[in-house]
Amino acid sequence: MISKLNRMRLMAITANHIFLRSIFAASLFILIFISGITYRNTVSLTDSMEWVVQSYKFQTEVEQLFSLLKDAENSQRGFLIAGDSAFLEKYFESHKSVVKSFAKLDSLQTGNPQQQKNLKFLNQLIDLRLQQYDLSLKYGSDLFLNQEELTANMRKGSEITNLIDKQIDKIIDLESSNLKERQEKYEFKSFFVPWFTLFIMLFSLFVFVLAYVKINSDLEEQKRSNKKLLISTESMKHAEAIGEFFITQWDLKTNRYIFSDNLYRLLGCEPQSFKATAENFLKFVHPDDIHIVSNGTESTRQSSMVFPRTYRIIRKDGGVRYLKSMGKIITDSKGNLTHVSVAKDITQFQLSNMALEKRNQELLQSISELESFNHVASHDLQEPLRKIQTFISRISEKDQLIMDENSKEYFARIQASVSRMRTLIDDLLLYSRTTKTDKEFERTDLNLLLENTLQELSQQIEEKNAVIHTENLPALRVIPFQIQQLFYNLISNSLKYSKPGLAPIIKIECRKIETHENPELFSDSGKEYYKISVSDNGLGFEQEYANKVFELFNRLHIKGDYPGTGIGLSICKKIAENHSGVITAKSKPNEGAAFSVFLPD
Repeated sequence: MISKLNRMRLMAITANHIFLRSIFAASLFILIFISGITYRNTVSLTDSMEWVVQSYKFQTEVEQLFSLLKDAENSQRGFLIAGDSAFLEKYFESHKSVVKSFAKLDSLQTGNPQQQKNLKFLNQLIDLRLQQYDLSLKYGSDLFLNQEELTANMRKGSEITNLIDKQIDKIIDLESSNLKERQEKYEFKSFFVPWFTLFIMLFSLFVFVLAYVKINSDLEEQKRSNKKLLISTESMKHAEAIGEFFITQWDLKTNRYIFSDNLYRLLGCEPQSFKATAENFLKFVHPDDIHIVSNGTESTRQSSMVFPRTYRIIRKDGGVRYLKSMGKIITDSKGNLTHVSVAKDITQFQLSNMALEKRNQELLQSISELESFNHVASHDLQEPLRKIQTFISRISEKDQLIMDENSKEYFARIQASVSRMRTLIDDLLLYSRTTKTDKEFERTDLNLLLENTLQELSQQIEEKNAVIHTENLPALRVIPFQIQQLFYNLISNSLKYSKPGLAPIIKIECRKIETHENPELFSDSGKEYYKISVSDNGLGFEQEYANKVFELFNRLHIKGDYPGTGIGLSICKKIAENHSGVITAKSKPNEGAAFSVFLPD
């Protein structure tokens, strides 16, 4: 069974695992994000660089195109002036180069709409200029040369060349502007991308260092938790062995069992020597008790209710042991139910209970015999005494006068012995009645019980000239006749042991107290009691005998000096105990005695 502390540790470990998974997921996301950003910045930087290079190539090609047009024009003029065919061949080569150069220039354009318009117009001018070149060559090779038309054509070609020159300047200016802009972007990205990449790398490094520190910390914590869990597990194993109990776990969903090692030991087997199943365990259950285990298992399966049960097992060596199992249903976060059961070996306890039950039967038999004795004592023993007293009473005073002194002494001793015997039997019956009577409590005014007692003792009080001082007493839940008997015994005891020649003064006082005022008498704290004291100015006794006076048949004075059986104060103690109270005595020789009865409110 997992303790609350261990469950908290497992929850902490699970939380750490969730945190670590979150860290790794976040780190992976950041890594992918960083990779994407870095790739994008690198591509952007490469594109910017390519745009700059393409702009340089575009400008160079424009200048190359213009140079080829100039070469074509020079070759045309050389042919017209010198008539040398070598110039004509060079012209046609330049003508082809101009077409290729423009095609290359067109492929280098960057998609700028304005630049596209400029190139389109430039292409028209170049076509027109090349047509003028061809027309001039035609005029120059004609036998019937028209000088005016040639001059006009040459002038028009020069004008077109000027337009081409201006258009090329316009294209170069626009491309220079584009180049400047691209260079600025390239320089910005060249500056920004490395720093951004460095920042991202540092941030990634920080995240991974944080993750490493957290992982390392969690691993250390997990090591400590595993160590504590190992110690706890080992402690539980030792506790099972010492306490002679074992633990089983039953997954109600999968019907899978887990038995602790001590289950196997209590069955007399090696730990984990057989598969943990209900069927295998039932093989060790006493045949007469299999239904207890089976019915309990089925009840738990159907209603998820767990009840304590006691049953017997037969060990591998044939020994019979008594087990008491108690269980609890545990629900995990997913709603799965697990029945955790603890079974304890109660063989010694069970055998002791059986022996105690046998002893109780013997005590009941003894009580029955005592009740028979009480019946005999109250009827059969008293019958001979009554007959003796009857025969004694028939001996007249006249008959006694003719007796000698020895006969008179024997006759007096017989009378005294019969009287003591009768008193002893009455006291024993009273003590027995106090011990076994049904405890029927009633809320009663103790003042009425005390008044009844004083009326019952009125003759002895008058004979002794006793003075009784009483205080107001409370109304309590008591057994009325027992409390009245308590008052009777205590007051008659004070009258009996009064000093010769001195009138007895008896004080009956009452006050409410709490248990902390007398901690030596009460184990429960915070409860209230009434302390009722009966004190006198009689003979008293040594304080060392304060507890012995309540013992049965115990007497502190010689039997001939003061009549009595030594049972009266024992009856008072029994009455106090019947009321969950206490009685104490306090005295000094020749200074009187005080008896205090503590009764709960």
